[in-house]
Amino acid sequence: MSEHKAINTILVANRGEIACRVIRTAKSLGYRTVAVYSEADANALHVQMADKAVCIGPAEVGQSYLNMPAILDAVKRSGADAVHPGYGFMSENAEFADACSAADVTFIGPPVKAIDMMGNKRQAKLAMLDAGVPCIPGYSGSDQSDETMVREANEIGYPVMIKATAGGGGRGMRIAHSEAEMRDLISSARSEAENAFGNGEIILEKAIVEPRHIEIQVFADQHGNCVYLGERDCSIQRRHQKVVEEAPSAFVTPELRKAMGEAAVRTAQACDYIGAGTVEFLVDHERNFYFLEMNTRLQVEHPVTELITGTDLVAWQIKVAAGETLPKNQDEIQLNGHAMEVRLYAEDPRQNFLPQTGDVVLWRQAEGDGLRCDHMLADGQVVSPHYDPMLAKMIAWGEDRADATRRLKRMLEDSVLFGVENNRHFLARVIDHSVFKDGGATTAFLADHFAEDPSMQALNAEADDWALASLILAESNSQQHHQGAHWSSFKHHSGNFKLRQADQIADITLHTSVQQQQLGGEIVLQLPEQEAATITDLQLLSLSNNRALFSRNGVQQSCWYALSDKGLHLSTERGDLHFDDVSRLPALGADQAGSGQIKAVMDGAIVEVKAAVGDNVQKGDIIMIMEAMKMEHPLKADVDGVIGSINVQPGDQVKSKQLLAEIQANDE
Repeated sequence: MSEHKAINTILVANRGEIACRVIRTAKSLGYRTVAVYSEADANALHVQMADKAVCIGPAEVGQSYLNMPAILDAVKRSGADAVHPGYGFMSENAEFADACSAADVTFIGPPVKAIDMMGNKRQAKLAMLDAGVPCIPGYSGSDQSDETMVREANEIGYPVMIKATAGGGGRGMRIAHSEAEMRDLISSARSEAENAFGNGEIILEKAIVEPRHIEIQVFADQHGNCVYLGERDCSIQRRHQKVVEEAPSAFVTPELRKAMGEAAVRTAQACDYIGAGTVEFLVDHERNFYFLEMNTRLQVEHPVTELITGTDLVAWQIKVAAGETLPKNQDEIQLNGHAMEVRLYAEDPRQNFLPQTGDVVLWRQAEGDGLRCDHMLADGQVVSPHYDPMLAKMIAWGEDRADATRRLKRMLEDSVLFGVENNRHFLARVIDHSVFKDGGATTAFLADHFAEDPSMQALNAEADDWALASLILAESNSQQHHQGAHWSSFKHHSGNFKLRQADQIADITLHTSVQQQQLGGEIVLQLPEQEAATITDLQLLSLSNNRALFSRNGVQQSCWYALSDKGLHLSTERGDLHFDDVSRLPALGADQAGSGQIKAVMDGAIVEVKAAVGDNVQKGDIIMIMEAMKMEHPLKADVDGVIGSINVQPGDQVKSKQLLAEIQANDE
């Protein structure tokens, strides 16, 4: 890192919410910014925010965000004189940091020596032992033979953690509870580490049972100053990935904070660190702490530290990279209040957290005192399968832990993301759990308390949900038919709906009227193999800006909704529901009565073509069958005539309203 090289333009070598966050701070400090993007991210938010943007390759990360020559070329072409790597991707790549220095470009991050040392867990642990930092008992030797590993594991005592010396994120990590398990797991841990990091070297550590995962934020400048900015508790994890992060920790005493902070500073000084870094520790029930690793970059969860210390850590990074001294000394760093962060992911908790893709139909974040959201979302944005599924970080500050928890829960409940399955409702359930609220959660929390949680189970609509969905659809159809006129202009809404939600299909009959600006009346709901239910205590009051205002049992309330070509999206207290209006689908298929045009009723696939060009057909004959939303839909002739063209064949994927076939009508 150059000591005092002037910085004017910063290229952010990343994407998503962290790129947006870095660009925002850099611009506020008066710097010009450059975004890099893959072809899949051409319309992404970080591209729109930056002063300049350079495409660095196709969607695949190896050809774009991990393409070092392409990024360095973007630096040169854009005229950037500094690079901020964000986190992930190139942020802990010593070769990239070295290449930036060689190109006379300031790398806003630590020196190559620090990245190298801390990037190898075996070397890092040996250095920490020399620096007097407490380490977990284990083996970090150069003899990597299986027999040596088994012998050392037996000496350490089970359970033993097998860890890759390079990388993180739980890859190359295994827990062995016996010698037999140890022999079985060594090869798979090596293989996974080799595939993920190009290095199959492993270390062993005594597995600490149900520990706390506590990390210390450190910061060092080029003038020998180094401080710690308190701790973050990251104990709630799933598959070694953090779910909830908070600061300060409810478990850490002032004495423990001081001891861990000073150990973290010694860690940074041992590798001549410069910039923002995080030293991670495991803490047992007796409050003994052990060095885990040092992340030589900004952490995902850095906002909670910012909120309780009143700092902007990205601004600190830029100032330190430019040769300035730290803005505060240790005595000036005071902790104020409590902050909590959760990670909003495009994943489905009901399908073992399977990553999800799709188009964002509606995104609205709740706002209020103490709330912050770092995100990459916009309506219409495509969430692709090429990148990490994290979409946003939702953060709340409060005067104490209970205040922060309450605010964050409200933020999760009042925000909405339609179009892409996500873990928002799961997160709200996590922070509302009694064990979490009491401060008793360890790394075993989710496994012990959430396997049977409702947020992990399939969500089915209840009677009132079906009824509200039908009222919203009736009103929306009425507005569309009458070119936007409000339903209060019309006296009655009557008719039948067939709605589909998950694997359920309901027949709904509306006998409603408008009284005192309220759309209500009698709604009859019929689900298969169930008695019909009649709902009379639900009234729709208004639809505006994707909010449905309604009254249930005389209590006025509102919820988010959105209509798209995918159907009706509805937010409820139990989670988000998606309804498809399948009322007319079996009878649809013709463009209009007598047109002779057969069109797709929605996106789907052709299952069977029952006619051929030249065939004589009669009105009502099935021409073809398409599958959409796991249902088959027969598409029928609307005139007597001769098949003039067939434009598809079985297996073809088709779009809504696509012309599939044409019939030449018989002369009358």
